[in-house]
Amino acid sequence: MSSFRKALKSRQRNHHERSQPGFRKNLGLLEKKKDYKLRADDYHKKQNTLAALRKKAQDKNPDEFYFKMINSQLEDGAHVVKRDKEEVEVTEEQKKVMRTQDIKYVEMKRVAEAKKIERLKGELHLLDADSKQKNKHTFFVNSKKEVASFDLADHLNTAPELVDRVYNRPTLETLETKVIQAAAETKSVKKLARQRRQQYKLLSQRIDREKKMFVISQKIQTRKDLQDKTMKVRVKKETPNAAAIYKFKTKRKR
Repeated sequence: MSSFRKALKSRQRNHHERSQPGFRKNLGLLEKKKDYKLRADDYHKKQNTLAALRKKAQDKNPDEFYFKMINSQLEDGAHVVKRDKEEVEVTEEQKKVMRTQDIKYVEMKRVAEAKKIERLKGELHLLDADSKQKNKHTFFVNSKKEVASFDLADHLNTAPELVDRVYNRPTLETLETKVIQAAAETKSVKKLARQRRQQYKLLSQRIDREKKMFVISQKIQTRKDLQDKTMKVRVKKETPNAAAIYKFKTKRKR
């Protein structure tokens, strides 16, 4: 019996939902069930919202009061706080002073970040950084013969493998006399490496913050210049990483 059902199903035609009849083409697309479902859900959602708002209005306390009832008004469909008639608007001179104070504050923060960056660089011994000049250690000898036979490792009394190190360069006596456990040394080295990575990450974050503050101060200064001068031509648009560039026409002052 089951095999007969399978054979019967294979001969069945696929069901296709009928399209709009030819004489009704002028009425547009025939609405399917999925379209009706979306429309019905939207309708019921709006009806439920209206019912909830009606219930909220009915349950509202008529004696309820808060100051925005009298201190705000509707403008273009949005509530805006009313201004007092006695309130004096900010003048252009006051705006310039306020903008100058903003620039000073941002510059103060940027300088503080720059000082912290320099202090971190000093702590991390960034001798291989491109922005910092590498130090030189000069040794003086008495003759050219000594220059030819000069051995840096022998002069510093350390192993040849440790000559290139800037820090943590022990002498041969220290290496011979000091007994260090391998496990403890490995653990301490890993801890120091982890701390160093954290410090470098902090340094990178501070450098990014200092760059952002520099861009902010440039943008504030540009807006301040635009208030003072009217004849301007924009050379370059403003981007997240750089301020806009304007070329001001020279004007002769009498």
